[in-house]
Amino acid sequence: MAKAAEGQGFLGKKIPIVFDRPLGSEHPKFGWKYPLNYGYVPDKFSGDGEEIDVYYLSSDKPLEKIEGKCIGYVRRLDDNEDKLIATNGEKFTTDEIEAKLEFQEKWYIHEIVLANGK
Repeated sequence: MAKAAEGQGFLGKKIPIVFDRPLGSEHPKFGWKYPLNYGYVPDKFSGDGEEIDVYYLSSDKPLEKIEGKCIGYVRRLDDNEDKLIATNGEKFTTDEIEAKLEFQEKWYIHEIVLANGK
């Protein structure tokens, strides 16, 4: 049985984001550096029991927190959680998003679902 798409309820909405892994920070387990700001939505939980994760695509500086617009999500087909994709309102194509998230999503079978359906 397929899991429910937990990212669906966030599409097109403004969301508060706290960054526990800002741009340039080091992954605590694997040691590589984050090429973008990565965080979570406080008090909103994902399939792994943790707060739902967010990739934020609209900054070239490390951030602590921000409100962003959820433009889509990564639906992991071989994992128990979705990852939200947020921006400051900027639009990205699926190919542009795939390129930005490749550093982490290359390890998972996934699909990108966008609010505008493209």
